[in-house]
Amino acid sequence: MPASNNPAIFTVSRLNAEVRLLLESEMGIVWLVGEMSNFSAPVSGHWYFSLKDSRAQVKCAMFKGNNRRVTFKPANGNQVLVKARLSLYEPRGDYQLIVESMQPEGDGRLQQEFEKLKMQLAGEGLFAQSKKQPLPENPTRVGLITSKTGAALHDILNVLKRRDPTLPVVIYPTMVQGEEAAIKIAQAIGRANSRNECDVLIVGRGGGSLEDLWCFNNEIVARTIAASEIPIISAVGHEIDVTIADFVADVRAPTPSAAAELVSRDQTHKLQAITVRHEKLHSVMQGYLSKRNIALQTLLHKLEKQHPSYRLERQSQRLDDLESRQQTAMQRHLTVKQRKLDRLSYQVELHSPVRVITQQKFTLSRSKQRLLDAMDRQLLNSRHQIALAAEKLDAVSPLATLKRGYSITRDDKNQVIRHPSDVQPGSRLITTLADGEIRSIVENKQTEENHSQHSLLTDSLLTDSSAR
Repeated sequence: MPASNNPAIFTVSRLNAEVRLLLESEMGIVWLVGEMSNFSAPVSGHWYFSLKDSRAQVKCAMFKGNNRRVTFKPANGNQVLVKARLSLYEPRGDYQLIVESMQPEGDGRLQQEFEKLKMQLAGEGLFAQSKKQPLPENPTRVGLITSKTGAALHDILNVLKRRDPTLPVVIYPTMVQGEEAAIKIAQAIGRANSRNECDVLIVGRGGGSLEDLWCFNNEIVARTIAASEIPIISAVGHEIDVTIADFVADVRAPTPSAAAELVSRDQTHKLQAITVRHEKLHSVMQGYLSKRNIALQTLLHKLEKQHPSYRLERQSQRLDDLESRQQTAMQRHLTVKQRKLDRLSYQVELHSPVRVITQQKFTLSRSKQRLLDAMDRQLLNSRHQIALAAEKLDAVSPLATLKRGYSITRDDKNQVIRHPSDVQPGSRLITTLADGEIRSIVENKQTEENHSQHSLLTDSLLTDSSAR
């Protein structure tokens, strides 16, 4: 039997689909608080991020149909409270939350805890009208459970003094704010019940923020009020303030002063009775509405799992994931191609005619410069050689001899006279000196016998020509 036809053997796709259905059907709606990280908002309009604490994290997706209702701009590092349903992103097998609403942690978290405890206690029947005790028609003693220094105590005492000054009052002082206040209030209610000295108890304080009044939303206080054998009036804050204690108490008073009016006797007793009935009716309606709201949320959850938009949201998330992977792959491909193009461009540049010509021009320029340098050296060397030759030539030049006082005699044919026999009487002679010439005519020619003497005369003539 092929493995694919064996129902006991799962494929990956089938396993992920079964796990997703199991998570969505079993877990339902969850509330989660954590720090946002890895926040991204692609063009599809959906939001993707992670919620983490110091030890773990979980991936989240919030589709644009839901994130439009968010009243603040989310950012990494924000502490938020989210309402979400557990799911699984099948293509990757990632466990994730599909966020339906989101608000900053703080008041939102307290409000959610308030709603959660309210629904829990309503489901247990603590708000049921059948468990409410009627207030005594003519109370003989009233117990006050509040702060001994608060404004609520002074308001109640002022009203009782004005309306029924003979009514005895017993004060059970307690903390009404802070982390230990809930325990203290529960202990005060227990102490009043153990003494059994009052017909009715007023539990409350003046107005404040949700955090200030939070001790009256504590489960311990609620269960202690529900277990009280003495009828209790909840008188917390102002008329707009609503706490869990108001729903559990036998009667809710909008203010501490109104609670004092409920237990005091005057001409408006009937009106107070109407108010009491109104409060009871309101409490019954609140309990009924809480139950119907729970049923409505269950039906809405079932409807959402079958709604086409739910499938569209998953497909849209998968599309965003594929788009992100495609962009990453394209960027990687472009990077590889760009590197290859850079290498080819470098190779082309190495073999480019422009580069070769530039290199050859540089080589030609260097050769030209070397040639010019060689020519300069050759010319300098030639000038030096010429100067040396000129010095040598000047040393043997007749002009140099003439400058030393000698002279040169030539005939009219420009022939140098080297011997007296080279001239005849009447010959015209030109004697060249260093600074000029002497022209003369030969008048007499001596004999050979007097040659030696003539030579001496000639030498004397050459020697003394400069003087002439």
